Amino acid sequence: MQGMNYTPVSDELLSCIQDCQSCHNICLESVAHCLGMGGEHAYPQHIQLLLDCSEICQTSANFMLRGSALHPRTCAVCAEVCERCAPSCERFTDDALMQRCAEACRVCARSCRAMAHSA
Repeated sequence: MQGMNYTPVSDELLSCIQDCQSCHNICLESVAHCLGMGGEHAYPQHIQLLLDCSEICQTSANFMLRGSALHPRTCAVCAEVCERCAPSCERFTDDALMQRCAEACRVCARSCRAMAHSA
């Protein structure tokens, strides 16, 4: 397209996009798992965090894929939400999916925090 300057996606940006997409996927998978488990897994605050995390991860990935100048801001919010979601998942010490979700949140938080500060 004329008049549009497309900049190729850097390795760091691509890595952050992949971290966001992975976190989005596992958080969404975890919602269904937690609702099925019931009890503490299905507490509204925990489900809301998982949904918030999934949504902001997808949004951040989309902003980066589009090359939005606002992606550092969405990444900063994404890092904050992931940092809140990780301990909410981690407390289910005997649940392998929740432990993987917590780790994905921590990876995404680090990646997004770096992206937010690189702007």
